[in-house]
Amino acid sequence: MTKRVLVLNGPNLNLLGTREPETYGSETLGDVEALCRHTAGELGLTVDFRQSNHEGELVTWIQEARQTADAILINPAAYSHTSVAIHDALRAVALPVAEVHLTNIHQREAFRHHSYVSSVAFGVICGFGSLGYKLALQALAQKLK
Repeated sequence: MTKRVLVLNGPNLNLLGTREPETYGSETLGDVEALCRHTAGELGLTVDFRQSNHEGELVTWIQEARQTADAILINPAAYSHTSVAIHDALRAVALPVAEVHLTNIHQREAFRHHSYVSSVAFGVICGFGSLGYKLALQALAQKLK
């Protein structure tokens, strides 16, 4: 049976390609989605790729993943540093979680150095741009074997 990965993207990631390209690059979220779908196909996974600017919607999707997914790949974006609710939802579903950030959050402003998601993720990838999503999918494929 094909393993399913819920790929969640947090606030402002819908602006990729136009928002601060010197920081986030020129790839769009559509480009990231295409990379994830291609990589998942190569790995025998399926992905459900979503983005929301709303914390509650992300929490609901995480909770629903108990019945619809085998793992979660999440780029919580700014919610990394603020959302206990996302942390609690990820802990509650008890699925393997991989956390991804396009930029190296440890080279940025001090408030970005802490992530509430990291303590519930089995791995964190940051600073490699969209390649981080590919690496996270590879790690999840290994974890789900």
